[in-house]
Amino acid sequence: MFRNLKNFNPAEIEEKVLEFWRINKIFEKSVEKPASEKSKEDYVFFDGPPFANGLPHYGHILASIIKDAIPRYQTMKGKSVKRRWGWDCHGLPVEFEIEKELGLKSKKDIINFGVEKFNEAARVSVLKYESEWKKTIPRIGRWVDMANPYKTMDVGYMESVLHVFKDLYDKNLIYKGYKPMHICPRCETTLSNFEVTQNYKDIEDFAVTLKFELVDEPKTFVLAWTTTAWTLPGNVALAVNPKIKYVKIKIAGNEKYILAEERLSVIKEKYEVIEKFKGDKLVGKKYKPLFNYYANDKILKNRENGWKIYPADFVSIEEGTGIVHIAPAFGAEDMELGKEFNLPFVQHVGMDGRIKQEVKDFAGLKAKPKENTRETDEKIISFLSGGNSVFGHEKVVHSYPHCWRCETPLLNYAASSWFVKVTAIKDALVKLNQKISWLPEHVKDGRFGQWLKDARDWAISRTRFWGSPLPVWECEKCGKLKIIGSVEEIKKNSDSSGNKYFVMRHGQAESNLLGIESSDYRNNHHLTEKGKKEVAASLKKLKGVDMIFSSDFIRTKETAEITAKHLGIKKVIYDKRLREVDVGAFNNKSISEYENYYSSFEEEFIKPTPGGENLTELKNRMSDFIYDIEKKYSGKNILIISHEYPIWLLFAGAEGADAKGAIAIRENKDAFLKTGEIKTLKFIPLPHNKNYELDLHRPYIDNVEFSCGCGGKMKRIEDVFDCWFESGSMPYGQAHYPFALTQNSKLRAQNFAPVPAEFIAEGMDQTRGWFYTLLVLSTALFDKPAYKNVIVNGIILAESGQKMSKRLKNYPDPMELVSKYGADSLRLYLLSSPVVAGENLNFSEKGVD
Repeated sequence: MFRNLKNFNPAEIEEKVLEFWRINKIFEKSVEKPASEKSKEDYVFFDGPPFANGLPHYGHILASIIKDAIPRYQTMKGKSVKRRWGWDCHGLPVEFEIEKELGLKSKKDIINFGVEKFNEAARVSVLKYESEWKKTIPRIGRWVDMANPYKTMDVGYMESVLHVFKDLYDKNLIYKGYKPMHICPRCETTLSNFEVTQNYKDIEDFAVTLKFELVDEPKTFVLAWTTTAWTLPGNVALAVNPKIKYVKIKIAGNEKYILAEERLSVIKEKYEVIEKFKGDKLVGKKYKPLFNYYANDKILKNRENGWKIYPADFVSIEEGTGIVHIAPAFGAEDMELGKEFNLPFVQHVGMDGRIKQEVKDFAGLKAKPKENTRETDEKIISFLSGGNSVFGHEKVVHSYPHCWRCETPLLNYAASSWFVKVTAIKDALVKLNQKISWLPEHVKDGRFGQWLKDARDWAISRTRFWGSPLPVWECEKCGKLKIIGSVEEIKKNSDSSGNKYFVMRHGQAESNLLGIESSDYRNNHHLTEKGKKEVAASLKKLKGVDMIFSSDFIRTKETAEITAKHLGIKKVIYDKRLREVDVGAFNNKSISEYENYYSSFEEEFIKPTPGGENLTELKNRMSDFIYDIEKKYSGKNILIISHEYPIWLLFAGAEGADAKGAIAIRENKDAFLKTGEIKTLKFIPLPHNKNYELDLHRPYIDNVEFSCGCGGKMKRIEDVFDCWFESGSMPYGQAHYPFALTQNSKLRAQNFAPVPAEFIAEGMDQTRGWFYTLLVLSTALFDKPAYKNVIVNGIILAESGQKMSKRLKNYPDPMELVSKYGADSLRLYLLSSPVVAGENLNFSEKGVD
């Protein structure tokens, strides 16, 4: 076929194949189930969602090729394999990008800027590279539905996340806890334990040995060692191991020192051992505080128990002096000891990582500055050295956790968070993992299995902005909690005005007979005789109306006058917001001319007519009207008289519908309401954005309040979900589970669960990410694994073995390489390499060639 290989262009051939697939809808046909194939078996595949605020790289391409090969093979075996693309939209990675774009440097900056504006900027930015992804993914030959993706920021997906949370809460698997966790001081929020493990880095710190003078033995000092000098103002106790042998030594001069016998190697000077004893002899002794910022605070709770030596089995002799400095606000073991002995709790650092004002000598300093992690420690050590409280210090290199989003050093910090009680289902997690087939196989009991065995409770709340809201409302008066799991529950629990709404379309008018658009209130189009009879007929079924609101067009005024006379209402309130849709230049022109101006029904919501408005603007003014009168009146029966399109979009606005939702409410282009017809409008205010679309994001959801039985107001706590909770909810969110099943009683009867999938695939890092969160939630919800088979790929590195870097330009551009050698060459190169079996690959263009 190719006599001259110089003319062979695989990329050109692939482009023709792709075009053939596109024109003939080959992928779509592979998924369809013709009538003759109703028994065609489903093969369920879950696709992990990437962020679209970055360009696709080799890691994405590798995963996509694996995700294409297996489902394609199953398709060839005659199965129907739906493949729906998804986008991960929420979380701190997105927030961090927006902060950089807007020049915001802290959480306070965001609040001052405005949460609504900030989240809107995040929404706009989330899919800024969507078009590039839509070029790259199909070009490598992957079959996947990118036209109808699920997005974690869609209201349906978010509602499913709320449902998952409530279901877990009802199973007693959710609790609010106050415990030491790692926080990012720049982001001012907690992190989950698997987020912390993602980004450890070696840094240089100071290890300092401090002198704590005993109260009853002047000039005798207990030596304690720490690598976190910034925590020393929060010191309230020292801990020793009662079973360890300690010594009292004397060095030149008259000062004496106490430390573990096995740690005498840290003493570099000549010394004399004066006494040996077990650690229990030290327990209860008082020492002088290094700082008096809190020791002299007479209202400090449990102050009488502070600045003493306590027993603790966790004290070891592996490093340091065998004596540990205790700051309960900054460590898990420290906090447990604090609870056990009712120690004072001193948190001298805020969530922003800055030392508080009462620590006057260091007020405002960052505890662990990103720019120079040792800076504050150095200042504290220098200060203590001046007071003869430092025995010695040295520089040490150790592994330290950093924020995986912004690279800020993390702080171990006692903070409140909402947790999933993973420890309660740990045995089930381990058991279900044995039902999963892993490639490479060693991951099952190795990296992943060990992680499950050591699993801790999962902190799922973030004190941030761009994410699904924690659906927890708390009474300001009595503290009672209410957990909401759906939009319907928001409606049921919301305070209502008690108003009842009826909506009426004007009777047949002359403009209806003429088949023209009449959108100017000055148009002289009256009701026809038929129209007057339509109104009169409808009014026979209407009773007990207290108020009438009407459009001020002639045809609606005449309808309102007939209605008011019939109902005995003296005054009609005319409101311009109830006017007909403004079709601008198409006023007094045929309806067909107006309709032909648009290519689709959806376009009417975006594109205004010349001099007129679009349907979104119409929906907004109608929604503005109904929300306004809901606030102004209560316990009234209210009749609203308007026109067909405004009434249709009033119903859409009441439901919080977007353009697609509004069209679905109308169902087709036939009349939504016949002339003279009356409908009941059920209206309860919903959290909505500026276009009156149902929106569960902050700040809209924060405006929802409920009444408590005690007479107080219930307000939502401001936390949002960790984005890993959202991605772990993917099986439920993408299917809008369980709400999409409400019409399917058969599925409900079968206790349908959207897990497990037959197959998933991602990189090795997801063993502590998506693979883990999927399994935790499916186990907690259904006692089932989320997936049956998983392929774990390794990492693609530059040919030199370095991490691929745009700055270093140490790897070929993926799309240029595809254009040169064809996607099949890249696919075969990657699929036949060790990277598909969890090993790393030093990428080589020669291999593709």
